[in-house]
Amino acid sequence: MSNRSHRSAPLHTHPDDVHVQTALAALADPVRLQLVRELATAADWEHTCGTFDVPVGKAALSHHFSVLRAAGLIEQRDLGPRRVNRLRRPEFDQRFPGLLDLVLRERP
Repeated sequence: MSNRSHRSAPLHTHPDDVHVQTALAALADPVRLQLVRELATAADWEHTCGTFDVPVGKAALSHHFSVLRAAGLIEQRDLGPRRVNRLRRPEFDQRFPGLLDLVLRERP
């Protein structure tokens, strides 16, 4: 299977280039938080964009992925016609130690 896609490759922001306000704003949205939670429990590159259990359409989902990429939280790559995702946890934890632990903690 070819790794070529009809789409342009997504643009990514490295967590080192993200301000804490940007990260917090990205994580404040319930849909984006759900995406991050699902990625946190999955293996890298396991989830394709259409496999997330979120209550939004394709256009809105694309926007949410864009916000998460701009906040340095996720990385995406094309694998044939599919776009796969990974949480950039090691890089993000280095930039903002403990933040994801707090955000991903289950509420009592």
